[in-house]
Amino acid sequence: MERYQFRERLAILPEKPGVYLFKDSQGKTLYVGKASSLRDRVGSYFSSQHTIIPKIRKMMELADDLDFIITDSEVEAVMLECTLIKKLRPPFNVRLKDDKSYPYIKVSLNEEWPRVFPTRRFIDDGGRYFGPYSSAKAVRNTLDLLKKLFKYCSPRGVITGRKSRPCFDYYIGRCVGACSSELSKEEYREIINEVVLFLEGKHDDVVRMLREKMEDASDSLQFEKAAAIRDQLQAVQHIAQIQKVVSTSRDNQDVIALARDRNEAYVQVFYIRDGTLVEKEQFVLEGTQDEEPGSIISNFLVQFYSSATYIPSCILLQAGDFDIETITTWLRNACGKKVRLEVPRRGRKRRLVEMVEKNAVQGLEQRKAKWLADTGKTAAALKELYEKLGLPRLPNRIECYDISNIRGTSAVGSMAVFENGRRRTSHYRRFQIKTVDSIDDYAMMKEVIKRRFKRLGSQTTGSWDVVPDLVLIDGGRGHLNAVYKAVEELGLDAIPLASIAKEHEDIFVPGRKGSIILPRDSQALYLLQRIRDEAHRFAITYHRKVRQRSVTSSLLDIPGIGAKRKRALIRQFGSIKGIRGASIEEITAVPGMTRYLAERLKQSL
Repeated sequence: MERYQFRERLAILPEKPGVYLFKDSQGKTLYVGKASSLRDRVGSYFSSQHTIIPKIRKMMELADDLDFIITDSEVEAVMLECTLIKKLRPPFNVRLKDDKSYPYIKVSLNEEWPRVFPTRRFIDDGGRYFGPYSSAKAVRNTLDLLKKLFKYCSPRGVITGRKSRPCFDYYIGRCVGACSSELSKEEYREIINEVVLFLEGKHDDVVRMLREKMEDASDSLQFEKAAAIRDQLQAVQHIAQIQKVVSTSRDNQDVIALARDRNEAYVQVFYIRDGTLVEKEQFVLEGTQDEEPGSIISNFLVQFYSSATYIPSCILLQAGDFDIETITTWLRNACGKKVRLEVPRRGRKRRLVEMVEKNAVQGLEQRKAKWLADTGKTAAALKELYEKLGLPRLPNRIECYDISNIRGTSAVGSMAVFENGRRRTSHYRRFQIKTVDSIDDYAMMKEVIKRRFKRLGSQTTGSWDVVPDLVLIDGGRGHLNAVYKAVEELGLDAIPLASIAKEHEDIFVPGRKGSIILPRDSQALYLLQRIRDEAHRFAITYHRKVRQRSVTSSLLDIPGIGAKRKRALIRQFGSIKGIRGASIEEITAVPGMTRYLAERLKQSL
């Protein structure tokens, strides 16, 4: 889409809030956005391309039409944007993955004998809904726990209380028998109220109610009933003790943080009720490539809380570089009470956010590991690579190479190996660059490849003798050409080569003019990204060790600093960075150091 094609349309766009939709030549919606001024916002897409993120530049290349909807306010535009994203699933928007299918737990308080059951429909019918949960499994686990604790009735249909006899669960002590009116409606309502309080995280209230019921039963000499309530009370207290107390102020908060992985983001939400962590959920967002963390979080806030059953008064966030005021106003309108969005910088709240962020990182790693362990997905990925890259055979063994250096110093190379879609860590290798002193990644990559493949045939057994089905390079066309020259000089040009460039995930192969673009949801692309990221991680780890070793050994070059004083300094400050940040007085206090040596050391560093 060129600006001159839409100049007249841009001129008549209103300076009012609303939603705009970019569409391709077939009328498919590519992107939905909101604006406080439609003319200004849409016009910004035709300004300097350097100010637009790569993902949106790609979208603009495909865009062929523009549509818009005027709203009365920017807050209304936020809600309409969310609705359209959920309905149209535009590929260039940040969006919750499979958000339409998120399940809830419903307590049918509108019925004479309330039920507790899972549902995927959220309607305003007088019932209480809890969620959304990230998966049906999370709902099942919660319902299993609730059933054990409160023994409510869980039939397939509506409870009438007119059955001639109770169900089997009643006879084994797992149901209170509401189906056949083994207890009054009032008594059953009390149990359901306890379920609701528990789902709200108000465990202290549940404990108080159970203790009162136990004492009433005991006073009435109903000792068997009192003993049963005592066991229930102890079970609830045990669950409450397991849940982590994270605040002494008894706050109700949601804490949100994310970990990123190319085109996806893994969002972790901790639910804190009365100062206690009662639940955590994780969600996956698609279309996050090139987006800033604040943009991802703002999109998640709107899409998640538009269908959430409860919005707390305080939401702690990992990042806040977005229009917080508009989102806050929308949240207040959605729940009818004051809501505060915070991005804490220090103190207890900041530590909470960091804890959630660590959980998000671990969750993302688990998600990657789970994908790699799925033989069906990896087999499909290998077959797709074989077809799309035109390989002579299935790439059962893939070797990936990466270079890590800082302006040519402490340069290292890495080799990560995947066999049948899984890591073969025992075959990983690392290289310290020996022949290149300048900033020349191509020459470094060429050296690594030559050193690796010169070893072919040098041993009768071992990982060096295995010929890979695909050599993957972390880089673009230039890196691939350097590697091709290296294997050609070795007479090994039959080994299949490919490279993957980070910005647009373009894949290059020798002899092909353009790049290969795999779909964002491609299993093959996901596998290549996993292998590339693993080689990058391995290179970075080794580079840090080499750099630290180099810098640490440089201490010995300072007159007066020997091995003993070097060990004392590292023991005291942990690293060169720690020494550099220390004062002369702090360095002087290290055993064996004098003020003169401390001043010389600071000057040298």
